[in-house]
Amino acid sequence: MRTITISTTLVVMTLALSLAAWGADRQVGTWILNVAKSKYNPGPAPKSGTLKIEAQENGLKFTIDGIDAEDKPIHFEFAPKYDGKDYPATGLPTADTIALKRVDANTIEAVAKKAGKVVTTTRSTVSKDGKTRTTTQTGKNAMGLDLNNTMVYEKQ
Repeated sequence: MRTITISTTLVVMTLALSLAAWGADRQVGTWILNVAKSKYNPGPAPKSGTLKIEAQENGLKFTIDGIDAEDKPIHFEFAPKYDGKDYPATGLPTADTIALKRVDANTIEAVAKKAGKVVTTTRSTVSKDGKTRTTTQTGKNAMGLDLNNTMVYEKQ
């Protein structure tokens, strides 16, 4: 009887852990920008970037650190929920809020606004193997010029 109870407990624990892993947000993790594979139009591209994404209740927390094209540090933070509502963003030169929604298990969309006006729309998709995150961004840069960026990140 004791062997059956222990076996049952192990099966239940294994199933619970498997379900938790299956339901994990694929965006979560530390991602390193692959500058060589990324395209910045109109540019210039940053020299480096690290994107840390953490799960939070019904959403994500983003922390971005790096070095821009002029060797200046970059630091942005925002923590939107998956409800499409605007949440404060700090450190972004072109936006003061971010709204986030989930498209599917691998893809999210974010809308950045400045004073209530949309400035960029971003779509990020994690590859099926979970190793690459590709982000496309359209809108206006800090100088008001049209931008069309594709950023490729590799999971660490």
